[in-house]
Amino acid sequence: MRRILISAVAVASMVLGIGVPAQAAPPPPADAWRMTGNTLTWTAPRRLPIADAAVEFWSGDRLLGRAHSRDFRTYTLVPDSPVKIEELEVRAAGRRLDLPPRARTKSRKAPVALPAALPASPVDPGTPGRFATIEGEYDLPTITVPDMPAPLEMRALVVAPKGASGKRPLALFLHGRHATCYTPGDPEALTIDWPCTDGYQPIPSYRGYRQAQQLLASQGYVTVSISANGVNGQDGWLDDAGAQARSTLIRRHLERWTGWAGGARAAAPEIVRQAPRADLSKVFLMGHSRGGEGVNRAAMDSLQPPPGDGFTGRTTWKIRGLLMIGPTIFGQDPGPDVPSATILPGCDGDVSDLQGQQYIDATRGVSNGKALHSALYVVGANHNFFNTEWTPGQSAAPSNDDWWNEEYDAVCAPEAPTRLTGPQQQTAGATYIAAAARLFVQDDDRVLPLLDGTGVSAPSAGPARVLSHAIGAARTPVIIPGDTLGVTGGRLCDQITEDPEKACTTWSPHFVGFWEVGTEPGRQAVEIAAGTTATLTPRTAAKVGGGELAMRLAVPPNTTGNRFGVTVNGVDLGNVTVDGLPGTEATQSFWAREVRVPLKGVKRITKLELTPRGSATGLLIDAWTRRAGTPDPAPRALPRIDVGTVTDVEGDDGTKTLQVPVKVTGRGTGKVRIFVVDGSTGEDRSFVATIKPGHRMLRVPVEVTGNTRYASDRYDEVRAKAVRGVLVGGYGGRAIIQNDDPAPKITLEPVADTVAEGESLRWRLTLSEAADAGFVFYGSAAAPEGATELSTTDVPAEWLAEVSGEDPQPSRPLSEVYPWIYAEVPAGELTTDITIPTVTDDLAEGEEQIRLDAQVGTWEELLLEKTLIGRVTG
Repeated sequence: MRRILISAVAVASMVLGIGVPAQAAPPPPADAWRMTGNTLTWTAPRRLPIADAAVEFWSGDRLLGRAHSRDFRTYTLVPDSPVKIEELEVRAAGRRLDLPPRARTKSRKAPVALPAALPASPVDPGTPGRFATIEGEYDLPTITVPDMPAPLEMRALVVAPKGASGKRPLALFLHGRHATCYTPGDPEALTIDWPCTDGYQPIPSYRGYRQAQQLLASQGYVTVSISANGVNGQDGWLDDAGAQARSTLIRRHLERWTGWAGGARAAAPEIVRQAPRADLSKVFLMGHSRGGEGVNRAAMDSLQPPPGDGFTGRTTWKIRGLLMIGPTIFGQDPGPDVPSATILPGCDGDVSDLQGQQYIDATRGVSNGKALHSALYVVGANHNFFNTEWTPGQSAAPSNDDWWNEEYDAVCAPEAPTRLTGPQQQTAGATYIAAAARLFVQDDDRVLPLLDGTGVSAPSAGPARVLSHAIGAARTPVIIPGDTLGVTGGRLCDQITEDPEKACTTWSPHFVGFWEVGTEPGRQAVEIAAGTTATLTPRTAAKVGGGELAMRLAVPPNTTGNRFGVTVNGVDLGNVTVDGLPGTEATQSFWAREVRVPLKGVKRITKLELTPRGSATGLLIDAWTRRAGTPDPAPRALPRIDVGTVTDVEGDDGTKTLQVPVKVTGRGTGKVRIFVVDGSTGEDRSFVATIKPGHRMLRVPVEVTGNTRYASDRYDEVRAKAVRGVLVGGYGGRAIIQNDDPAPKITLEPVADTVAEGESLRWRLTLSEAADAGFVFYGSAAAPEGATELSTTDVPAEWLAEVSGEDPQPSRPLSEVYPWIYAEVPAGELTTDITIPTVTDDLAEGEEQIRLDAQVGTWEELLLEKTLIGRVTG
């Protein structure tokens, strides 16, 4: 939540434009918006599955903040400024949740074709190894972590090789954010409470990766899948969505495994004693969804622990690599030096913007670039089915297909030929988990082509089409689109911008932005138009000396045979061909494929030309020289950034500068981009700060001008993102500027509260003096006592539709359509009128009335409550 406000204003509710007064007896209908005090509430038409993507309330293009729910249906948020019902939206990972579902109809569209099958890799990591496996569970005493009142469980499933000699690599699995508790036999009895209440049992999400654990164990790994229900039940109000808590949980388990591999083995759980000793110098982490963000943070924290971590002694384990499935990355903070592979499910209905792509893209230039970072796009895979405990027919608790579109989707509908079943997804997932472990832990470069964009497939993955691209490892940058790149013929476009003239003309998973930040300098791509050669000239020529030119190039979905001529320094290197991914308007399929050409003795690259053949168009994400193999990633304990918070009062005069503290841990030099989002206007600015040896604190200036006019508290959000040579842990903080001036006096008086038919009822809201905060009026209609109520046919149809979304016919009392009567005195102004128009008719009627129960105030303070009566004479 962006902030915590107190007191109240306004009562109202809406369902697709139909409001319900707070005092009315009927409960809010499905899809209802309502204000209760200062809390904005949306009621979904049905229970939503608990998901890893954050549920967000938006007012037009303005993010209000993350909403929260305990029952998966009613979501709440305290907004930071007035909202208008007609502008409200609910989104998750860029997808609207509040649109009415369309009736499911049988598709008449031609089916979307699968990509052509890739050649089979001669090495298949999905083939079981030579070991039989054993398994068992442990349940240790709970632990406590900061910001979580309830202790976290220390529960896990261990699957290990039977009879393996010597120490064995350790693979740890972490599931994502899911419901925590259920009642067997009751499909509706799901909660995200922790601990589970009476009658409920914990959902065993940690048991959902058994197939992958068994595969790795047969190949000689000790595997452990840990439970994180305690984090899931308590992370809803945390700015980092629980990333730090998940890291702590992982490292507490690794701390135990360190002891069990040494002198504490005799006290280890039975299944641990039966398993081979774990080699903590060879640790591999797998994280699903928010678990992906957790393992990323654990790898970072293992290199450079966060301040006040609570761990004693130094980290004794070494994390060799990560694999993440449909991960979140709210912090835009991938660890640059630990190799990673990220599975992007093409039909992800939860983290549907495929923000996990930033685990690849956001590592560019941050460190030495020796770690491989791979993206694996799995056509037809959803979010949930990689975990059997989230898959219908396999799970202990009720579960669901997370694909959201009610209408038939040619790519992602369950019956579409491109969709994968649960077992198919789990087999593909296990295969590529094993591939990543084999490459990162065992340094077996024979599996590298499965991960690095070479374009081969693992036979064990069955029918799954898994496409890859990568950066890092033995690559050197040639073209990283940005201000230092000269572009003619093509168009250099901004990935994250509020300027439509500069923005890229299509959306891509490569363009997922930082939460609340509208503009991010330095993130650009090159658009290539049909029939026009794009000439790209980097400011600094890239040294080559052989190898290949590898480009990440995106083309429109469902297209094939897009050819581009490639010329370097005037030398024609031939053509590359790129096929688009299967896609519909509901998928995120404008994703870059990797294409390569041999450099044929080129020593330096001073100019790259891409010439589309025929009608081909494309989007160049970047270009690199590439050699075979993976060098030692040489992870370093880079200086670490953690953003804090400062609080102060506004003051009566003058301008002062608050300094938001940004703590620096460790040694070294680097650069970090700091974003500041103004809490009053929503506008953001950014600058790059330099970390120098000896720095222990950066200060982010926020200017505050004092006066004696009333204002709401102001919350300026501060975000940090690595540019070069730093790690970012706690990526978010804020400056809180508290109001210290009294509110103006408010009057709400009639201007015309008795009118003839066809005239307008009017009341005037007046402030005694101007304020720096907007004041809002909400009026909820109720039946007047002892009088005939104004009806829906007594007011203009256009006005009725605007305030309620209803038609006048059939005629009924106005309070039964729950109109949302809203008015605002903007900051700096003194008055506004509340107007209710009426119409004339041919009916002989006596006096009719409307009653409005009104509330007036700001988003922090309820200042006036009053009942208004309007009379209309026939």
